[in-house]
Amino acid sequence: MPTTVLVGAQWGDEGKGKIIDVLAKDADYVVRYQGGNNAGHTVVVGSEEIILHLIPSGILHKEKICVIGNGVVIDPEALLKEMAYVEKKGISINGNLLISEQAHVIFPYHKILDKLREEHFRKTKIGTTGRGIGPCYTDKFARMGIRMADLLNRRVLKEKLETNLEEKNAIFRKVFRHPEFSFADLYARYLRYGRKIKPFLCDCTAVLNQAVAAGKRILFEGAQGTFLDIDHGTYPFVTSSNATAGGACVGSGVGPTRIGTVIGVVKAYTTRVGEGPFPTEFPPRLMDEVRRRGKEFGATTGRPRRCGWFDAVLVRQAAAVNGLDSIAVTKLDVLDHLQTLKICVAYKYRGRRYEQFPADLDALWNAKPVYEEMPGWMQSTAAVRSFDDLPPNARRYLRRLEELVRTRMQIVSIGSERNQTLFL
Repeated sequence: MPTTVLVGAQWGDEGKGKIIDVLAKDADYVVRYQGGNNAGHTVVVGSEEIILHLIPSGILHKEKICVIGNGVVIDPEALLKEMAYVEKKGISINGNLLISEQAHVIFPYHKILDKLREEHFRKTKIGTTGRGIGPCYTDKFARMGIRMADLLNRRVLKEKLETNLEEKNAIFRKVFRHPEFSFADLYARYLRYGRKIKPFLCDCTAVLNQAVAAGKRILFEGAQGTFLDIDHGTYPFVTSSNATAGGACVGSGVGPTRIGTVIGVVKAYTTRVGEGPFPTEFPPRLMDEVRRRGKEFGATTGRPRRCGWFDAVLVRQAAAVNGLDSIAVTKLDVLDHLQTLKICVAYKYRGRRYEQFPADLDALWNAKPVYEEMPGWMQSTAAVRSFDDLPPNARRYLRRLEELVRTRMQIVSIGSERNQTLFL
């Protein structure tokens, strides 16, 4: 079946943008199914680096239909800026970009609430980007959200926005002592956004199911990673949506029997942004070294990423949760200079050995990784163009990862360029 879901199998930032870009050349549709502009996909085309936050990476290929699904939350101001950014690069979006009319809308009060909660509840800070993603999803599940379709209906928008502001302004006034929001300003502004975005809106479910029926090739792209999933991640240090493969069905309206293949993207090491447990985190000196070599800074916020050794316990869990058929390993080249590599094969906590990922946060915060060590290859892999031409120790390292996560390897990336991609 020509439908593929591509997911991050760690804490996000695995290099999904590049892998999606590489696979998109063989797709007809590329679909973003969850998250918002709190995630960024970086793609290098020639000498140019392009960063996308909402628009699927497939937009960089001509004649691909890119769809922002109903599971995404959209900041219209950010979306319109991104659309203008893409067009300025000479990339067409007319006829190439579709947006679900059922996607929920981020308002300025969501962004302010996001930041105020982080500041107010410092003890439970989770490291949010402050883009309003969580509060928008909160309204969605509280059944008081405002959808893209509502921006086209003056009466519906008026009723919903008045109800939302009655609640939000009371919270701003009584809890945070923050200025209230003006109904008139937001109402006029979001009607204007609706008029601008209207030509791109569609019934996402109908469009994609017709494409499936016609045998079109569809690539679903997730944002963030498995362990930021609201259900399966290191809760509460997670995002507010389902970043796992199952989210592709919910966030697009395509049923699970229509999904053919699931590919998980992993770095040859591990990173995470923001707060939360990270058992294999590097000591400071190695952290700085790998961060510099891997350019490990967030595409959305610029925040430095925390870096650590490859965690096979983590990725094995991701393989199970997502039903991975294969993995794509990225940034192998970042490890080219290391004499010795470590792979976490289990955790130890209070005398117990864990080979399955624990739900207990205390165990994750205090677990000691059990490592295997392997020799490095100490030479550049950047110019390699086939798996068999990789240094022997690099091949051994990759094959060991494959064994430990019990999932076959399909792709290896040894740089940011499109041609620095090895297919097995």
